[in-house]
Amino acid sequence: MAKLRTLSILLSLLVPAHTTRSPDCGGILTPSGLSYLAEVSKLQTESVLRQDLMAPTVPDLFLGSPKPSRNQINSVKVAELSLSLIPDTGLRLSIDVDLGITPAPSTTKVMRLSILVDIHVEMNPEGNLEIVTSACKPTLEEMQSTEELESESSSSDADKQINVDKICLEVSKLLLLPNEYLMSLTAQFPITPSCQVQYLPLAAPVFSEQGITISLQTTFQVAGMAIPLPVSPVPFSMPEPVSSSPSHFTLAFSEHFYTSLFFALEMAGAFNMTVPSPLTTATVAQKITQMGSLFQEDLPVMLQAVFRSSPRVVLEEGKAALKLFLTVHVGAGLPAFQSFLSVNVDMSAGLLLSVTNTRMIISATVIEDIELSLAASDVGPVPAALLEELFLPTIREEVPAQMNVVLSEGVFLPHVSSFTYTDVKVMIHKDYVLVPCNLELQVRTGEQTTVG
Repeated sequence: MAKLRTLSILLSLLVPAHTTRSPDCGGILTPSGLSYLAEVSKLQTESVLRQDLMAPTVPDLFLGSPKPSRNQINSVKVAELSLSLIPDTGLRLSIDVDLGITPAPSTTKVMRLSILVDIHVEMNPEGNLEIVTSACKPTLEEMQSTEELESESSSSDADKQINVDKICLEVSKLLLLPNEYLMSLTAQFPITPSCQVQYLPLAAPVFSEQGITISLQTTFQVAGMAIPLPVSPVPFSMPEPVSSSPSHFTLAFSEHFYTSLFFALEMAGAFNMTVPSPLTTATVAQKITQMGSLFQEDLPVMLQAVFRSSPRVVLEEGKAALKLFLTVHVGAGLPAFQSFLSVNVDMSAGLLLSVTNTRMIISATVIEDIELSLAASDVGPVPAALLEELFLPTIREEVPAQMNVVLSEGVFLPHVSSFTYTDVKVMIHKDYVLVPCNLELQVRTGEQTTVG
């Protein structure tokens, strides 16, 4: 089997493959998704700022202080954090932080630190997406004070004295965790022990009023080797985002994505199957008399199914179908299998698509159409009607069942670490599938995972 698998991979190199990088899936982060990300980022932002701004060894937040202890920060609280879209450019991050400051013994004042940061996303040399800042403007104003007399110019003085470099350095630290998340997007995910999937961004995301659109190309590795995929007959482009969508995120998958998935699993040998049959050589000999001369004893009849052509997925409005093109070798004897018939099987099965967490569960359902024809025979001509009588019930039941065993673990969707998908819908359209969903941050503490 290993030799056959290696041969299949080598033969796949002869298949016309992607000559240019083109997307077959992607995602759209909506404004409501941005709002959710801003909401769950507040605690992390506060933690980073508190750790750094309250550390006794850091440079003073205020310039011109006679000594660092003059303006000791003893509390940090993020009052507001928001992300807004700048079409064709990127995002604007707005953070309002309340700082409890002790400028002198027994004196406390609360200062509002407001930070405006323009950020964009670019492709780094390693092919990962990276968030970078393009502008940073912090301002400071006094909110309240325990001092009875306060100069009217104190807040403007504080504005002038703020350590801009220090604040903007803290902002760059805030991007470390989001960039770790983005790097995890390109991780390899297992489908089977010998087959992995990887999603690669083709370019920096596109920013519009409707959201952030990212186009991805799927690659598959079989036995550690990247396999070339057949060229899509129809170029795929991400559907236009819908600004009114209540979902945080919408994934999109082309018809070619699903065909490529089944092609990769075929190359991995995942669908090569041995199917038990209720027949024996004696019962088949009652219908095909030449069987008696091949087998001297009564043996169980087995079916070995292999693909003679790659499977194909067809998406229509509201439904998905899997087209299979098999050759089923009928024989007996294990481990020395002796085939006496080969049957070509063309069948179409409905596909059921669902999502659990970050995996798409694909299962073959009812057989919608099936056709058997004789490919080769050591027992003389066998009419199509007899082939169907003997083997159709077993093929109809066992082939989808064994494929579903392979598919049962699901296929990882494009996602970043620490986030999962909830409130998921799967919408099948002609030539593509949309998966609107919400994001949910998973907070890991020790060995436990909680959802926040």
